Amino acid sequence: MPGTLFINGQFSFGPAEMHPDAVYVEDGIIRAVGSVQELKLQLAQKDYRTVDWEGAFVLPGLADSHMHLSMHGMKLEMLDFTDVSSKEEMLRLVRERAEATPPGEWLLGLNWNENNFTLAEAPNIDELDAVSDRHPIFLTRTCFHAYLANSEAFRRAGVTQNTPDPESGAYGRDRDGKLNGWVYEEASVPFQQAQPEPDYAAKKAAIRRAWLDALRLGLTAAHTEDLRFLGSIDTMLRICRELREEGIAFRTHQLLYYPFLKEAEALGLRGGEGDDWMRIGAVKVFADGAIGGRTALLKEPYSDAPETRGMAVQTMESLTGIFGKARRLGFPVAVHAIGDGGADLTLKAMESVPLESGILLPDRLIHAQVLDADLVRRMTNLRLAIDIQPRFVASDFPWVLERVGEERTAYLYAWKTLLDAGLKCAGGSDAPIEPLNPFLGMHAAVTRCKPGEAHEGYLPKENLTIREALDLFTRGSANAAGEETERGAIQVGKRGDFTVIDRNITGNPEQLLRAKVRMTVVNGEIAYSG
Repeated sequence: MPGTLFINGQFSFGPAEMHPDAVYVEDGIIRAVGSVQELKLQLAQKDYRTVDWEGAFVLPGLADSHMHLSMHGMKLEMLDFTDVSSKEEMLRLVRERAEATPPGEWLLGLNWNENNFTLAEAPNIDELDAVSDRHPIFLTRTCFHAYLANSEAFRRAGVTQNTPDPESGAYGRDRDGKLNGWVYEEASVPFQQAQPEPDYAAKKAAIRRAWLDALRLGLTAAHTEDLRFLGSIDTMLRICRELREEGIAFRTHQLLYYPFLKEAEALGLRGGEGDDWMRIGAVKVFADGAIGGRTALLKEPYSDAPETRGMAVQTMESLTGIFGKARRLGFPVAVHAIGDGGADLTLKAMESVPLESGILLPDRLIHAQVLDADLVRRMTNLRLAIDIQPRFVASDFPWVLERVGEERTAYLYAWKTLLDAGLKCAGGSDAPIEPLNPFLGMHAAVTRCKPGEAHEGYLPKENLTIREALDLFTRGSANAAGEETERGAIQVGKRGDFTVIDRNITGNPEQLLRAKVRMTVVNGEIAYSG
């Protein structure tokens, strides 16, 4: 297959000393970078095609280091409460969906956040019952660690007034001890099990929607964990293979949820294995919950709820047991830890069961939103990548300050501090929890503001430069996947992955909000053109 000469691009973050405006890709690899005239001379005896970027701005291919493709694909068809600003509006949307849905079918929605409501109050079980008692209603909070359900959903899930809380979860109750509709952490499992299992076609369609949407937004790759939706590693492998055979050019780095380790062992998989399009990553584990629902585990009580420190999803014993099995099978671990208590528990387990030299990929600490000086010091002593979600700053401030209190702000969403400590950080969205658009994530990293706000940023000492923000979604994501020699920059020998946009983003960060993707190129293939 002939190579491709891409011409008339502006390489804002490329090898500036060369002043290039063209790049040649063959067999998916960048073979030359330079001027149009130089490369045409070099290629005089070759058969190649030419793609004209017409003066657009070219970035290294962007990659999201932490998201859930399956749920993002499902979100595109579910009730989405992202922009809802009140409990009443939320209930109205559910009522409208109920009126258009046959009785008995589940009403599912996601991304509500009562902290963004005019009055910070979510619907209760009685209000959901008033919307419909003929449909089970199950609504997922933006953090994906707390849920709301109506009485019919509780009935379908087999949860009654007398059902005890599971070890790693809880059912919300009012002052009289009656169920109030809230469901926390692993207590959601019976509700999910009660929902009809999507068939293979529906699962594949969700992944396809997500891949195509990611490409539209300029992403060339994503690190994702989807086994809780797909149900098996075999299904995941089959879907990735079939979508590639159908011609969709998109790279995935697949994290494996820890209950699927037995299947991974049976299939003989190890971390880092795969091909140009799909690779196996770390074993995913949850150490705690989220700050919004006060289930993230803190070392000290919540400032606005001193009766709780949050919730540990795993004990030290169970965590080290999972780590030990993962190590024996050749996997690093990727641990969700939002609170400083969750991070401390995770680091203790990593220190107790260290990463072996024969495992090529680094361990990963996901989120790391509340830290302290000792935790950061210990993190630097490990072979560890930090998966951060800059967009959380725009969503969680200022209300998160009430949760954690002034005494914990020195290491709160401390992205700059982590980079200055020499830690390898990768940028992601955690979509569908946050928007998948990587430029929104970069904007939040640089400004630490919500779009439309005009101030120095929430905890402005942690603001990143545009170069640092871009690195999170290029070099950073490559490092976390053990692929730093393969991608993350526009250099000879690296993958021909490019995100092509309509404007220069090197100056005013507000340009990040206005950037439009002209083309997404993966392995030298035009995967999206807008």
